[in-house]
Amino acid sequence: MQALKRIGIDNYMLLLIGMVLAGLILPARGMAAEILRGATFWAVALLFFLYGARLDPASVRSGLMNLRLQALTFGATYALFPVLGIALAALLGGVLGPELTLGLLFLAVLPSTVQSSIAFTSIAGGNVPAAICAASLSNLAGVGLTPLLVTRILHQEGAAVSLDAVEKIAVQILLPFVAGQLLRRWIGGFVQRHRLMTMAVDRGSILLIVYSAFGAGTVAGIWSSIPPAGLVLCFLVTALLLALAMAAMAGAGRLFRLPAPDRAVLFFCGSTKSLASGLPIATAIFPAGAVGAIVLPVMIYHMTQLLVCSAIAQRLARARG
Repeated sequence: MQALKRIGIDNYMLLLIGMVLAGLILPARGMAAEILRGATFWAVALLFFLYGARLDPASVRSGLMNLRLQALTFGATYALFPVLGIALAALLGGVLGPELTLGLLFLAVLPSTVQSSIAFTSIAGGNVPAAICAASLSNLAGVGLTPLLVTRILHQEGAAVSLDAVEKIAVQILLPFVAGQLLRRWIGGFVQRHRLMTMAVDRGSILLIVYSAFGAGTVAGIWSSIPPAGLVLCFLVTALLLALAMAAMAGAGRLFRLPAPDRAVLFFCGSTKSLASGLPIATAIFPAGAVGAIVLPVMIYHMTQLLVCSAIAQRLARARG
């Protein structure tokens, strides 16, 4: 286990893989599936309520003073990534198939990670306050911006986001987040003091979503429509997307002559994508039977970025002495 931790594989990642396998082998059916969907809905609502309660607007405001860094990070997440995703989908969409192609495009418009990017920035000796701001701003914008960008992409593909999906996003994600922000004055301290509780809700809700999504895909027979070659290509394409994003962030840091601590922020916040935000939004937008295939690129990217970023952050820490 210690050897696995050194390369970035921890108990949580093993649990994620376990939920994927459980959804593929023992999916919930009938009444059990209905109960699971209800539990997942409220777990996600609680997740965004707690996120709103613990997000400190003051940290976002203070970090915004570094305008160039914040603009570069935000532009990487919501401009560069969509362009890369659309280009890869245009080149390889015919081989990937419709579900995985849509998953690649969905991955491209997700916000940055919060905990991971800040932790990696800290390990690498980067500008942690700026990373907190960049990650928080990305996720704050992503609550509304990611569904909007997905709507635009689906519209271009000849599809649409239903009014039911918009209502679900509002009820399950936006309203709990706003409620958490409004109540932060009274409950924010409690939430901050009980980080174990928030971590349990955070990770527990993601595990529920993963099992539910992959199980629904199994019941709907979606996996039989994805050939093994498509899955292998999905791994390669998501790895290529990560490599392109990281190369772009490293190059932009040098091009704009950012100091080393700010380059770490741009690299880790600008090249990562949030599984925690992506899965709840996917369940609100896409049909239950298709969610498993659509979020597969997000899952692959998430696990790959953790492994690669962990190795890079530790190398930067060793170089720093």
